[in-house]
Amino acid sequence: MTTGTLTSNTSSSTRRNGRIDISDIANITLFLAAFLGAWQLVFLLKFWPDFLLPSPAMVTGSITKLITNYSLLISIGVTLGRLGAGFLIAIGIGGGVGLAMVRFPGFGKTMSSFAAGLLTFPSITWAIFSILPFGINNTSILFVVIMASVFSIMITTYGSIRNIPPIYLRAARNMGATGFTLFRHVMIPAATPSLIIGIRQAWSFAWHALIGAEIVIGTLYGLGHLLLVGEYFNDMGQIITVMVTLFVIGVIFDRVLFLKLEDRVRTRWGLSQHS
Repeated sequence: MTTGTLTSNTSSSTRRNGRIDISDIANITLFLAAFLGAWQLVFLLKFWPDFLLPSPAMVTGSITKLITNYSLLISIGVTLGRLGAGFLIAIGIGGGVGLAMVRFPGFGKTMSSFAAGLLTFPSITWAIFSILPFGINNTSILFVVIMASVFSIMITTYGSIRNIPPIYLRAARNMGATGFTLFRHVMIPAATPSLIIGIRQAWSFAWHALIGAEIVIGTLYGLGHLLLVGEYFNDMGQIITVMVTLFVIGVIFDRVLFLKLEDRVRTRWGLSQHS
């Protein structure tokens, strides 16, 4: 193999591992251009009045206005703060109960069915339920975020550890691993890839529930509150601005945080195709 070929292969591998793909960027750019072009065309055809379907330029103006008066930035900060606090609590509770479900099989079997049933509740149900005991405040919203995601984390923790291949455990025991050593150095690493996938899913549940709770509970700040205000004043530009913001935040969390974390774990444990 020549030096040039080796350099080319190394560069190609670096681009793959670093997720630098020109074709992906081009595809996204073309999709956005086509989407904006179709949007502008529908606006020009006047199927709906301007206040029901503003043009991309009008929405850009709404984005600029909400940024310059700090409404959007404050709302993003408040919403992400609620999400972070509620989701961390859900991980702590769900992970702890999930481990207890593994440790006590009878409890685990019963609780898994119970959690699966509660997981089917629409998040709007928890939002309405929370108002009476907690009132219209941040505590109610945190409660909704926790209840929307904690049962998914319980089931994920329980299933991930229970589905570890038995040969891993037998091999570790044959080499003298027992108790906490077995749990720390074998069970947790083996379960981590599926745990991350489950936490990623639970985060999406929490994110959906949070925005719904901010709308229903109607606190003063938050992206859900901006949506509600936009509805009250028939401000479709503000509504679309919040929708775009929600989309961007979701993509950033998925691509920058969860996907990179998943790739790192898969590479660490030899599960990546390019490792």
